[in-house]
Amino acid sequence: MRIELKLAVLAAAVALVACGKKEETAAPVAPAAPAAGDVLVVKIGHVGATSGAVAHLGKDNENGARLAIEELNAAGVKIGNQTARFELMAEDDGADPKQATAAAQKLVDANVNGVVGHLTSGATLPASVLYNEAGIPQITPSSTNPKFTRQGFAGAFRLVADDTQQGGAMGRYTVQSLQAKTVAVIDDRTAYGQGLADEFEKAAKAAGAEVVGREFTNDKATDFNAILTSLKAKKPDVIFYGGMDAVGGPMLRQMKSLGFTSKLVGGDGLCTAEMITLSADALGDERVFCVEAGGVDGDEVAASEKFRADFKAKFGVDVQAYAGYAYDGVKLLAAAMQAAGSADPKQYLPALKDIQYQGASGKVTFDDKGDRQNAALTLYSFKAGQREKLAVIR
Repeated sequence: MRIELKLAVLAAAVALVACGKKEETAAPVAPAAPAAGDVLVVKIGHVGATSGAVAHLGKDNENGARLAIEELNAAGVKIGNQTARFELMAEDDGADPKQATAAAQKLVDANVNGVVGHLTSGATLPASVLYNEAGIPQITPSSTNPKFTRQGFAGAFRLVADDTQQGGAMGRYTVQSLQAKTVAVIDDRTAYGQGLADEFEKAAKAAGAEVVGREFTNDKATDFNAILTSLKAKKPDVIFYGGMDAVGGPMLRQMKSLGFTSKLVGGDGLCTAEMITLSADALGDERVFCVEAGGVDGDEVAASEKFRADFKAKFGVDVQAYAGYAYDGVKLLAAAMQAAGSADPKQYLPALKDIQYQGASGKVTFDDKGDRQNAALTLYSFKAGQREKLAVIR
């Protein structure tokens, strides 16, 4: 009875309004907002270390992913016959394996449509098991341990060169270009650092260098006097560090205080803008050399520079390292969904495997393991307090 009464009152009100307006020209009618069923909500997970020693790198990646989400929504992307609204579900794993699996389980429980992450190999490897069991595609923008794509997981993809390529390139460069006869190797005992150091040692030996010492620390260490004092007596031409800038910077400062003349070389963990701050006046000129698993050249440079400019305009800071790869990871997931006409992982996974995409990090295609084909590496040094590109190699 109450409903009928309300309807009658509403009808009378409408009639009165109509009578009062009959001499006026009707105002233009705004397009109706799309019904809820016309919008497809697509949840993209991102996981990186946004707390802890490498939080600057985790936030860098997260911001890259966030920029991609905003651009997709502004473009009004359609998947099938529905307009997609992309949502970023960002989680922090602290670069810790246990925290990484907890974050992964949270995304699985939220039924995300795809994942970009994690930042570090030590977090990526355990988390990948959960995503695989749930059938959720995972694209890592920065993890380099070869094991990730060698587990036989159908939905595992990597956007950068792996440690075999990275460590091998740095090992050869150390001997052939830096003319090192003796090298010492230190790693942080993470999946990333140890794997990278192993590949460097193998390549340096093959190129003719003598490995005079192999030491290890951990990814939270601050005091390296014991291992550095041990190595100093062996007078290595080069010390290779397998780990991140949070440890590499302080290690370089202690090398200087102990009077080392050795060069410090490493992988992409040392190739960051933050390495300049963390090393302070120990950085010197052409004292540190590193290789980054990524890079663009030729006609790929313009898109990379545009991304970097857009990133700085949005967030007020420069790209640290892998934000462009996280950005491309989100765009790749969206492109595969568009190609398949579905955000269902089972439906769009084949399209992701066969993707041909041109983005901020260059051309992307995947091999049968999920690794990026023809992945680039960039060699860097530091000079006058700035990172200096030496060469892009493939």
